[in-house]
Amino acid sequence: MSRSPLVLVVFLVLLALHQDVWFWHDDKTLVLGFLPVGLAYHAFYTIVVAVFWGLVIKFAWPNELEELAGESVETEAKD
Repeated sequence: MSRSPLVLVVFLVLLALHQDVWFWHDDKTLVLGFLPVGLAYHAFYTIVVAVFWGLVIKFAWPNELEELAGESVETEAKD
C-alpha cells in the first residue's frame, strides 16, 4: 500500500473517532481523579492526531513541492 491511501485511511479512522458519542451521557467518571473522561479522551485524541500529522509531514510529504519551492526562491534571488 502506498503512502497516500494509507494516510487517507488513517485520517478517516481518526475522523470517525473524533465523534465520541460514547461519552455524551452524564458519566461522572474521572481520569486520574480530576479529569472528566470526555476531556481526557479528547486530550489523548489530540496527542494522537498531532503525532499522526507529524509523521505524515516527515514521511509522506511530496518532495516535488520542496523542490519547486526551492527553485522559485532561487529564481527570485537572481532577479
